Amino acid sequence: MSGSGPCGFFLADCPGRLAVELIADKWTVVVLAGLSEGPVRHGELVELIGGISRKVLTQTLRRLEAHGLVRRHAYAEAPPRVEYELTPLGATLIEPIHVLTEWAREHGDAVLDALDAGSAPIAQPG
Repeated sequence: MSGSGPCGFFLADCPGRLAVELIADKWTVVVLAGLSEGPVRHGELVELIGGISRKVLTQTLRRLEAHGLVRRHAYAEAPPRVEYELTPLGATLIEPIHVLTEWAREHGDAVLDALDAGSAPIAQPG
């Protein structure tokens, strides 16, 4: 299945949809952005990101590594040193992440204003 039909992209088994679900995870974009400047150690990422637990960061990094977006490099040193970096595939997401970041900077206040305004409840489908 190519997923190239008009609705194919949204089918559950479509590679495009699976990729969107991967990057739509709460922490994926933040972790990828944190890796955008080059290799980073786990503890540095925790500090850089803020608000993410070590466990969740580890889970996110493993998922991104399994999907080919992040590379883990363990150095044979004592004490052990591990760094994470974007793969060439992962690096292709930096520009779209930058665009989303700029949109958020430009429109973040408007989104919060709408939330604070207590807009009318959304009608539930019948």
